[in-house]
Amino acid sequence: MTGVKIDGRIIAQTVKDRVKKAVEELKSQGINPCLATILVGDDTASATYVKNKHKACEEVGIITRDHKLDVNTTQTQLNDIIENLNKDTTTHGILVQLPLPKQLDEFTTTSRISPLKDVDGLTPHNVGLLAMKKAALVACTPSGIIEMFEFHKINLEGKNVVLINRGNLVGKPLYHLLLEKNATVITCHSRTRNLTELCQLADIIISAVGNRAKFTLTSDMIKEGAIVIDVAISRYQDKLVGDTDFEDIIQKASFATPVPGGVGPMTVAMLLKNTITAASLSDQIGR
Repeated sequence: MTGVKIDGRIIAQTVKDRVKKAVEELKSQGINPCLATILVGDDTASATYVKNKHKACEEVGIITRDHKLDVNTTQTQLNDIIENLNKDTTTHGILVQLPLPKQLDEFTTTSRISPLKDVDGLTPHNVGLLAMKKAALVACTPSGIIEMFEFHKINLEGKNVVLINRGNLVGKPLYHLLLEKNATVITCHSRTRNLTELCQLADIIISAVGNRAKFTLTSDMIKEGAIVIDVAISRYQDKLVGDTDFEDIIQKASFATPVPGGVGPMTVAMLLKNTITAASLSDQIGR
């Protein structure tokens, strides 16, 4: 029996609709939500991602300010720009597009962003709040995945989840979000033994490897009726692919996400939601 396709584009649109209403409400109070983006260098993929984020902001009425910096920008120069944006009361969200050129340190950079403007949820402050179940601004991809579960009324309580990623952008924040929902989470990575056996026991598999040449999650690795969330996206054999072959997986899974059109649109939608949250927080502080 074929499972249900989790369509990220449809779910993302419901988030955007809510954000658009929130933007109108904030504007009626004299607050014009604004997202500042910083792109260092001329990486084509990064430039495309930033362009898409600006376009999404425009669709819901969020103002954007684009800061394009030379590939040779120093850490001091980047820090100064972030500090100026931190002080600017008309800027509510700050996003530094990753990865950065090799002379710049990601941790140093993201740590400079004010936690109240950290729409990527990457500052040590917000990461710590997430671990304590107190975060208002959470990494976009993980929070988008939780939104997908909620849209389809998938109860995570007591579910056995295999999470194939331990990175700061997906694996670690998602681990905490899943625990908040009372799931039992096993985090797997490149050194994990018996990955296939662990996957075959899982109610939910969330895979974010992103290297089809080295790893593919196949239908024989999942049990009947499992839920599969494919977070990865990369180009392989001239095609955009994730970690799974959707047409293969969906024949066995109860729910599954395609690539493209699954988790990707949710990441951008949750960025918009975080920007509105940040604008709301700035309003509360100003009162």
